[in-house]
Amino acid sequence: MIKFFTKAILTSVSVLLASYILKGVSVDSTLTAMIVAIVLGLLNSFVKPILIILTIPITIFTLGLFLIFINILIVKWASDIVDGFRVEGWGWALLFSLIVSFTSSFLEKMINKYGESESN
Repeated sequence: MIKFFTKAILTSVSVLLASYILKGVSVDSTLTAMIVAIVLGLLNSFVKPILIILTIPITIFTLGLFLIFINILIVKWASDIVDGFRVEGWGWALLFSLIVSFTSSFLEKMINKYGESESN
């Protein structure tokens, strides 16, 4: 349970950072960023695998590039679901997903690295 909350907090920090960097993305508050992180996590856990299975032929035909479209679609759906979170276009959604995934990964590695060095 602690791992889930840690990941949600790190993702919400990434969401805030991405909204600060990108002018086509806006998040109204820190609470909204936390809700966005949870909604993105749920969509990525439950909806994305179904979309991937349903679109296997087109994904194979495009050599996997269709997965980028699925990521953009997930971000756009999250912006439709969460009040106070807006993504103005498909390009902004792509950049948002890239920034959030890279910064979340980086923050998780930093936390894990710090946790390992502290326990030794």
